[in-house]
Amino acid sequence: MSEAPGGVSSSTAVVSGDVVDLLREQHARIRDLFAEVEAADGEARRDSFRRLVRFLAVHETAEELVVRPLSRRYVDAGDAVAADRVEEERIAKEKLAELEELTTDHEDFLPKLAVVRTAVLQHARAEERYELSKLRRADATDELEAAARALRAAESLAPTHPHPGVESTTANVMTGPVLALVDRVRDVVRDAPGRHPS
Repeated sequence: MSEAPGGVSSSTAVVSGDVVDLLREQHARIRDLFAEVEAADGEARRDSFRRLVRFLAVHETAEELVVRPLSRRYVDAGDAVAADRVEEERIAKEKLAELEELTTDHEDFLPKLAVVRTAVLQHARAEERYELSKLRRADATDELEAAARALRAAESLAPTHPHPGVESTTANVMTGPVLALVDRVRDVVRDAPGRHPS
């Protein structure tokens, strides 16, 4: 079992150890997490949603830091392809941040979750089609393997909640560690014993 963003375990092992396989595995885990949230209720739904939010926030930040620069370098029209993915990430982060303001038993939660799921999964399909498949064909095996290690490192420093507007590599490098610290403190306070669940 491999460890995925935010400490969420994934049931599939990465075969080749490169960033393309790692991200495809994480995209499958994201689909599973959405299904878990939708199938659960009560406290189980709240816990599943927290895992989903954390996984998505960490995953997207790490992609922005590691994958977008690779796309700009190796993919035809890489600047445009990367810009499209960044815009999709911004929209998904906004929708996820709005959803995070609701309680998981709110009547609007599941319909809004469906909107977030559509945005996130369309983004993942676009990444796989326009970035990952092209990176796999690039003559960059060593760099893709190194990128998998870099992605894991970036995940350990990434914020655990969505921060719309922090999508560029520069913004992530400058503000990511501070936001990650704030998010981790927020998580500890929220999960403190005796605290009423949100």
